Amino acid sequence: MTAQGEITETVPSGSPTSPVRMHADRAARTFSIDWADGHATVYDFTALRWLCPCAFCRGEAGLPGWLDSRPTLTDEQTRMTDIHLVGNYAVSPHWGDGHSTGFYTYTLLRDRCPCSDCTARRASGHDHSVGGPTGSGHQHE
Repeated sequence: MTAQGEITETVPSGSPTSPVRMHADRAARTFSIDWADGHATVYDFTALRWLCPCAFCRGEAGLPGWLDSRPTLTDEQTRMTDIHLVGNYAVSPHWGDGHSTGFYTYTLLRDRCPCSDCTARRASGHDHSVGGPTGSGHQHE
């Protein structure tokens, strides 16, 4: 972590859709990922917190999750205090309210990329991401 509250990790690449660099900028409240195939993803912290995949936030056993009952999130709930690598497959952000159980897999982060190209691809039904209809890998022109 730098004095400006920025965290940068370099990750060994395994596939074209593996992250090669991740950077959390707490001042800008953004988390950016550079992928091995040249694509770049930027999440703002609020969107990243809404994406939390943990059972507490998403629910389990047919019960709704905590995020289902929250129309908005506070600044503390969207303030990233730290982030850790989880093996070679995920990151785990730590949030200002103490929440830290969400493991955001690289597949999830790539599949849900908020850039205009990826958003348009998902909306058109032509999503070829790892978790998309064809499962053939993320295609960028």
